[in-house]
Amino acid sequence: MKKVWVFLQEVRNELKKISWPSRKEVIGATTVVIVTTLFMGLFLGVIDLILSRVVEFLLQR
Repeated sequence: MKKVWVFLQEVRNELKKISWPSRKEVIGATTVVIVTTLFMGLFLGVIDLILSRVVEFLLQR
């Protein structure tokens, strides 16, 4: 039981050393992730549409 208590104290001490991001930094990073995800989804959707049309065209020949 003592080992568990020592471990939890060490975890608490390590968490105090962390440099947590500010609210502004978190919002900025989240915005970048959302915009990038939307862009990549749109990009891959367009590429998929183009390739499916090409394959459909080739199979109809």
